[in-house]
Amino acid sequence: MQVLKNGLGSLEGGLKDGAEFDLVVIGAGGAGLSAAVFAAMDGAKVLVVERTEFVGGTTAWSAGTTWVPGTHHAGKVNASDTLAEAEKYLNHAVGEQAPAALREAFLNNGADAVARIEAQSSMKYRPYPKHPDYISDLPGSTLSGRALEPMPFDGRLLGDLFALLRPPIPEFTVLGGMMVDRTDINHLLAMTKSWASLKHSVGIVWRHLRDRLTHTRGTRLVMGNALVARLLHSLMPHTNATLALNTSVDALERDASGRVVAVRLSSATGNARVLAKKGVVLASGGFNRDPALRAQKLPGVPAEWCPAAPGHTGEALALARSLGAVEGQGAQSPAFWAPVSLRKRPDGSTAVFPHFVMDRAKPGMITVNQAGERFVNESTSYHLFALGMQAAQQAVPAYLVADAKALRQYGMGMVRPGGKGLAPFLADGYLTEGASLAELANKLGIAAEGLARSVADNNAFAQTGVDTQFQRGVTAYQQNIGDAAAGGRNPNLGEMSEGPYYAVKLYPGDIGAAQGLQTNAHAQVLNAQGQAIDGLYAVGNDMNSIMGGVYPAPGITIGPGLVFAHVATRHALASPAALGSNP
Repeated sequence: MQVLKNGLGSLEGGLKDGAEFDLVVIGAGGAGLSAAVFAAMDGAKVLVVERTEFVGGTTAWSAGTTWVPGTHHAGKVNASDTLAEAEKYLNHAVGEQAPAALREAFLNNGADAVARIEAQSSMKYRPYPKHPDYISDLPGSTLSGRALEPMPFDGRLLGDLFALLRPPIPEFTVLGGMMVDRTDINHLLAMTKSWASLKHSVGIVWRHLRDRLTHTRGTRLVMGNALVARLLHSLMPHTNATLALNTSVDALERDASGRVVAVRLSSATGNARVLAKKGVVLASGGFNRDPALRAQKLPGVPAEWCPAAPGHTGEALALARSLGAVEGQGAQSPAFWAPVSLRKRPDGSTAVFPHFVMDRAKPGMITVNQAGERFVNESTSYHLFALGMQAAQQAVPAYLVADAKALRQYGMGMVRPGGKGLAPFLADGYLTEGASLAELANKLGIAAEGLARSVADNNAFAQTGVDTQFQRGVTAYQQNIGDAAAGGRNPNLGEMSEGPYYAVKLYPGDIGAAQGLQTNAHAQVLNAQGQAIDGLYAVGNDMNSIMGGVYPAPGITIGPGLVFAHVATRHALASPAALGSNP
C-alpha cells in the first residue's frame, strides 16, 4: 500500500493528475477501510481519501462492536438463533422507519461479508458470551450471538503506520494510554479477589509499561482501535491500494451519461483529478461536524456535546446532493445518541465522555432533572436515555446522582471506581459533592425536596425490587448492564444511604449520524425519483441508517457499515467500466 501522509504532492511520491483507479473511497473510518479491503482483495486498484491526519474516524473511538446476525461465530454462543428471528426483531424494532429491502440485504449478505474478510485479511472477530439486543422485550431478540467484537491486536505489527491510527479518547485509557476493554476492566476490578484476574491484570500492565519505553501509548489495541488497526494492517500488503491523508474532496464529476467517473481532490501539497473507473464510495462519516446541518437537524444541541471524530463534516454529502442525491426520511431520529459528561482538559480542549454502561444503570444511582425528579429509566439503552433527556422537561442538563458506596464501586463517568483521586474532579466542577442530599441539591441548584423524594422512592424500590415509576431492570438487556453481584432483589436497583453524595452533569450527545443518503439494496445512492446515480455508492453513516434512527442492538452502525461495504464493492466491481473519462 502506498501511503501519502501529507497530501497529494507529498514526498512519498504524490498522486499525479489524471491517475486512474477502479474505486475511490471517500473516508478512512471503519466502513471506508472495509470497502477498500474488499476491493483490494478482489484485485481492484483502490484509492482511499481521508481529510484528517488519522485513519479510523469515530470507529477508532468506539467499542468496535459489529452487529451481524447469522455468522459462523453465532453458533459458539447461541446455536438456536436464526436469520428469521433477527428479521422478526428488526421488523418489530424498526418497522416502517426504514425500507425493509435494506434490512433484507443486510441480513442476507452479513454472514458472507464476515466470513470473507476474516478468511482473506487480518480482520478477526469473537462473539461475546452475553451481549443482548437493546430492546430485549421485543419478539426475535436474543441475548448473544449477533454482536461480534474485534480480537485484540498488536499495534507494533503496523510499524510506522501505527502513528496514523487515531488514538483513543484519553479518558477511556488508564496509566497514560493503556487501552482496556470490558474483559480487562472486570479483571482489574477483581485482581485482589482472583488469581486469574491478578495474572491477567499484571500481564497487560507489564506489557503497557514496556510499550511506553518505545511508544507514546500502549500498542495492545482493543475495541474500535483494534478493528481499525486490523483493517489498516489488511491493506498493507496490497500494492494496488493507496491511502491519501490530509486530503479533501472538492467535486464529483459525471460523464455525458450521468455516471460518476472522476473525483477532484485538494491538499496543502497539491491538487489532482483522479478517475474512478468502477465507482466512488462515500464513507465520510455523516454530517455531525457540519455547523449548518447540525443547526437544521439537531437544533439546540451544540457541537461541543458531540463525541464523534472531527472529520465528519458532511462535505461528501453536499457533493452527492449537488448531483441530485436525496436523504432518507421518516427515521425515529436523525442521529444516534448517548448521555455525555464534559470536562476541560489542561490543554483547553473539552473531553466528551459517553455514559454507555459503566455507571448510570448500576444500583445506587439515579438520574434527575432540575426539579430533582427522575424522568427516564436509567437502565434503558444510551440512545433511548438521551432521547428521553430531550423529551423531558428541565432535563438538559440532567444529573447522575450516586451515594458514596456506588461511587466507590462503579465510578462516575471520568471518575474511576475506588473512590480515590476525587480532588481534581471536585476542584474543576466535573464532580459535585454534598455531605447530605440537601447540600448536594443546593450546590447543583436543583430542588432539594424533589431530590429527597426521588432518593426515598429509589430506596423503597430497591427493597421490593420493583420500580413502579419507570420499570427499571425488567428486561434482559437492563439486567445485563446492572450488577447482579450486588446482591439486591433487582440488579439495577440499590439503596442510596451512604453519604457523602455525588453528582455529574449529563447532556444529550450525538454519537453518529442516522440520517444519510438514500440508497438501494446495492448501496447505490438514489435521486429524488428513486433512480440510482450510476457509479455512486454510500456506506457507513453516509448511508441513511437501515435502522431508521432506532438503536436496537450494539454495533448497529459498524455492522451494516461492514456488510454494505462488501455489497457496494461487489456491485461496483461487477459493473462495466465507464465508457469515457470526460464529464
